[in-house]
Amino acid sequence: MGLVSKFKEFRQGNKKKEAEEPVDESEMSFLDHLEELRWHLMRSLIAILAFGVYFFIYRKWFVEEIIMVPFTSDAPINQFLCQIGFCGEEVVIDYQVLHPTELFLKSIMISFVGGLVLSFPYILWEMWRFIKPGLHDHERKGTRWIVFVMSLLFFAGIAFSYFIILPFSIRFLATFELFGEISIAWRIGYVLSFFAQIILAGGILFEMPILAYFLAKIGVITPEFLVRYRRHAIVVLLLISAIITPPDVLSQVLIFIPLLLLYQVSIRVVKVVHRNKERALAKEKEEEAKMREAALTQQPPSNGSES
Repeated sequence: MGLVSKFKEFRQGNKKKEAEEPVDESEMSFLDHLEELRWHLMRSLIAILAFGVYFFIYRKWFVEEIIMVPFTSDAPINQFLCQIGFCGEEVVIDYQVLHPTELFLKSIMISFVGGLVLSFPYILWEMWRFIKPGLHDHERKGTRWIVFVMSLLFFAGIAFSYFIILPFSIRFLATFELFGEISIAWRIGYVLSFFAQIILAGGILFEMPILAYFLAKIGVITPEFLVRYRRHAIVVLLLISAIITPPDVLSQVLIFIPLLLLYQVSIRVVKVVHRNKERALAKEKEEEAKMREAALTQQPPSNGSES
């Protein structure tokens, strides 16, 4: 028993020593970094699942009070247009279920999307905690507000898609005529997938200035590059607008306008990054010149006393 007690004391002493000594993350091995990344991803997944379970428990309220609002005349943009005299015809849509497991599987899908949206700031924070130790002090200061700005842009894109893009897209699709009178009956699974596609696409596309910021930091793009290829970018943005929206001109224009504005913001962001890099480079050259000048003017030490 004496050996066992000594072994326990030895283990406790090592644990206490490890707790007192800070871990130098710069000396972590590749496997240690993978282990650290795994725990960050695990905590992010737990956050998504926690919010997803909440949405699944209250799925009926979530679908009726949030998801289906843009599909009705109660959408805020529809009410606003009606107040200024642009009331459209009432759109009546019947929803159908054509597969035994459709409601259950789509409930899981839409709950996961809701959990992903609400936990997005926390996911960014976890990723920031993983990347932060590898950054220099000036890089940490330059990206101090990155989680807040990315979250703000993400939710702005979601809000724009929810309040503007979805109601106009749904009204166009529901009132499009081909021949005679056709009763509108949409499959609920497709409706929920359409909602998730538009919402997530809007949130991701609004991250354009952040993407431009990082590409400018690593020297991939410059302000001159973005200005020179502005026309090409407009064509690409139009194609993206056509892909993520229904085939109506109004919805494409509504998503293209903010994307074009975000492109202009990205140019401004890249200009600021490029200007800061030039200032830092000029300051570094100036310091090197001062050091060389100081080295040249410094007197060499004497080699010994005179004989």
